[in-house]
Amino acid sequence: MSVVARQSFKYSIIGYLGFLLGTVSAIWIFPRDLVFYGKLRYILPAAQMLMPIVVFGLSYSNVYFFGRVQKDGKHQNLLSLSLLGVLVNFLIFMIGFFAFFFLFPEFQKELELWNMKRLILPMILVLSLSAVFNRYLSNFKRIVVPNIFENLFPKIANLTAFCLFFFIGFPEKVSYAFFFGVFVLGLLGYVFYTNRIEKIKPDFSTNYIKKDHFWKEILNYSFYGFLGNLGSFLALNISNYMIGEKLSFEENGIYSTVFSIVQLISIPAMGLYNISAPIISKHFAENTIKELDDYYKKTSLSLFFLGLVLFSCIVVGYPYLTDFMPKSGKSLLEAQPLIWVVGFALLFELATGFNSHIISMSKYYRFNIFVMLFLAVLTTTLNFYFINNTTLGILGIAISYAVSLTVFNLLKIVFNFFMFKVSPFTIEMLYSILLTTLAVSLAIILPDFSNSFFNLVYKPTLVLLVFFLGNYFMKIYPLDKFLNKDFIKSIFKF
Repeated sequence: MSVVARQSFKYSIIGYLGFLLGTVSAIWIFPRDLVFYGKLRYILPAAQMLMPIVVFGLSYSNVYFFGRVQKDGKHQNLLSLSLLGVLVNFLIFMIGFFAFFFLFPEFQKELELWNMKRLILPMILVLSLSAVFNRYLSNFKRIVVPNIFENLFPKIANLTAFCLFFFIGFPEKVSYAFFFGVFVLGLLGYVFYTNRIEKIKPDFSTNYIKKDHFWKEILNYSFYGFLGNLGSFLALNISNYMIGEKLSFEENGIYSTVFSIVQLISIPAMGLYNISAPIISKHFAENTIKELDDYYKKTSLSLFFLGLVLFSCIVVGYPYLTDFMPKSGKSLLEAQPLIWVVGFALLFELATGFNSHIISMSKYYRFNIFVMLFLAVLTTTLNFYFINNTTLGILGIAISYAVSLTVFNLLKIVFNFFMFKVSPFTIEMLYSILLTTLAVSLAIILPDFSNSFFNLVYKPTLVLLVFFLGNYFMKIYPLDKFLNKDFIKSIFKF
């Protein structure tokens, strides 16, 4: 088994394990105290949202220029200077941060960001340094261990801090210290693992990057990386940040819990996007756009169909699932409309497939950066509007997210169609929607039983049965390719 295949397989295992841990915690653990969970879900997004300012795209430069600097034996020089650059940027950021709050003291009372600065500011530095090591390690085709630090550790931090606070009775500050400690441990893990791959030899000399004004190339590329990273982190984290600032930590906990549940429909996309990148690149290199269009349609249908199956099971089972959520079941049941709003947006994203990857693998890769910034601005603007001009609360935030994500994907679909003549949509998608409508309607119309557990099992099972029979006669999705001995054996064959 090749290094890439081995790493990809392990990467997927870690990804699903992290997703499972986060989902189980969100359903049965965190609802016990949504206020404290809401605080945890405020701290990390706030730090991640500000982190790109400190990193300034230097992490991406360690990937883009790696081949060039490694040839000259200066890859560790670039790594060392990038880490130094992060430290300098952090000091500048700290000066700007405190200057802002002292020049405008009224914000010290209004913003939770100021109240939690003792935790959020160090978190920004730790995350920034970790980001540089994460990207640097990808040059050695090592993605599994970094994935543990990047995706699994935050879930462990949330779960550990929550359990220490709620079940053991530790004070909030002590629980926060453990929360932060997990990320520090992750950074130390990055350093140790990097040193294991190749012994770290700090080199802060500037002679190499001064030659032929190489530093200008690094800053130019880093700036584009900064813009893309800033847009991405803002778009992903602004909702949790604004709910915590403008609404309440309890509502932030509710929003995060519902979002974690509905994100289950994105499971089919977890591995496919990474696998598809080299295939797309190959089609562009060989100019086989017709084949790319066929592949685009097939994968988009697969993601959309499987997403619809999962979504249907979630929406018909969610009301009964809340009966098993301690203390907060009523609040989470009232938040059921969020499942539909966010779910529709995520389903449309699945239907559009790997549209971002098509753009990224083309000469128009910069378009992704600008459209990501547009997404961040649109999401922030809509969030402000719904919070300040409506009484919808977190439902307004969900609508904001759904509208922004849909517009974001529409822009990329239109761009890909006019530039490359490729589209993800097929008539089978319409058949899938009709089948979903039938399955969900039937499950809702049929009577409920007094036992919530029985309802939780029988209604999603009914949905699966309708999908299976409907697909058998309509031939929407080729299940026969997957429900056979050879395919099942191939999953476990190394």
